[in-house]
Amino acid sequence: MRGRGETQAGKAEAEWELLTLRGLSMTDETAGEFAGTLVIHRRGSAEPVEHVTVRVKRSILEEMSTTLQRLLARSTQYKR
Repeated sequence: MRGRGETQAGKAEAEWELLTLRGLSMTDETAGEFAGTLVIHRRGSAEPVEHVTVRVKRSILEEMSTTLQRLLARSTQYKR
């Protein structure tokens, strides 16, 4: 059984820290897909941050929104 952050070969995977999502905007007039840039950093590394261009379907953003709202609502530090 693999531990958290390990690959099948048993080597530890890098853990990335999400810093922000920049410039998220529609890619077409139907707003079915969005594009933006993830700004990430390898946790515990002195390396600079990475910028990764991403495209995201609207349905995925809706699913993430629902999940994040549920998670934050259960969090003890989150207050609306």
